[in-house]
Formats: sequence, C-alpha cells, structure tokens
Amino acid sequence: MMRLEDAEAFAQREGLIVVTIADLIAWRRLHDRVEARARTTLPTAFGTFDTIGYADLLTGADHVALVSPLGIPAESPLVRVHSECLTGDTFGSTRCDCGPQLAESMRRVAAEGGVVVYLRGHEGRGVGLLDKLRAYALQDQGLDTVDAQTALGLPVDDREFGAAAAILRDLGIESMRLLTNNPEKETQLRDAGLTIETVPLITDRTVNNSRYLETKRVRLGHRLGESA
Repeated sequence: MMRLEDAEAFAQREGLIVVTIADLIAWRRLHDRVEARARTTLPTAFGTFDTIGYADLLTGADHVALVSPLGIPAESPLVRVHSECLTGDTFGSTRCDCGPQLAESMRRVAAEGGVVVYLRGHEGRGVGLLDKLRAYALQDQGLDTVDAQTALGLPVDDREFGAAAAILRDLGIESMRLLTNNPEKETQLRDAGLTIETVPLITDRTVNNSRYLETKRVRLGHRLGESA
C-alpha cells in the first residue's frame, strides 16, 4: 500500500497514470449515473420532440430529454435544464415562473435546435411537493420563499444537477448555450466539465410571482435584472 505521494512518484518514474478514488467517483457520476430506458416521439404545441426517458441510478427518479425537431446542432446547441414543478408546469400556477419558463424553453429549443432536460425529484427546489405546499402556506402569512423553507427546517435549495450533466454527456453535448438565470445550476454543470455560455430566460412577471422573483434575485442570486 503506497501513500499518494509515493504512488505519484512511482507513476512518474514508470510513465503511468495515477487515478484516485475521487477521480473514479467523478467519472461514474458522469458515465454511470443515468440509463436511457425509453425512446419515442412527443408531439407538442411547439413541434414533435424526440423523447428519451432516463432512469437515475443514484436517486431512482425518472428524467426526460426532449430533443428538438431540428436535432442537436454540432456546435453550441441550446439547452434548458428544467426542474420539475407540478404546480407551475401542470396546473399553471402564477406563484412562480416555472410554467412560462418551460414553455419558452420548448419554443426556443424547437426553433433553434437543442434539448430540454426535465429533471424529476426537484419539486420545491428539492424538498418535495407537500413541503413546498407547507412553505406556500407560510408565504401566505408573509414569509418569503427562503424564510418559509428555513422556518420549516428545510434546505433553501436541495437540488443537484449531476443527472442533467450525465444526460447531456449521453447525448454527446459537452458545450452548450444554457437557458438559465440560476448561477448555482451553471456552476454545478461547469464543475461537471461542461462548457457553458449562459443565455438569460426572462418571462413575464405577475402580481402573484413578483415577490418570489425579487427574492430569487436578491437572496438566491438569480440574474433577473435590476428589479423583479
């Protein structure tokens, strides 16, 4: 058993490569994290997307990649990594901007080429649907989205984007134009070795989500302009 410094010296002397356990973990997170298990097409209001269903081998969640009708351009495709939001994406809630962001992302990706990666298990910034609704109840009493989750003993944002990075790698995407206002999402994907040009994704504000957007801008660092 050699210490790392001894192994590195031996490798340099013998022309070998040293691989650490951390290196193996990082490699597996990108290459063994997800498995494509279903492929089909999905006709939508924005066009027919090639659709790939992925199993997350770490969390057990199911994720979906919607590939543009134009396919994936060889250089800098447009990419949206979208966190599941049942209330916004499905019910059309105006408390957040999730539904409009998803629709605008699908429209733009369909028109320009690229992919929308839809991550399940991210409801309420990772705390789940029921706790998200509990946090909404505290927001009704005057707390903002950050303080509401903190008051419930919940993390402010418990999402991680390793599955998204693995899906993008599986699709052959290493460099992209990323539709996001969230610097943490961008940082995590960059840390996974992806090359990113950030493209803002600003949607219309409503009476019901203006405070939410301002909280994201001021307290979570989202790039939403000078005032939400």
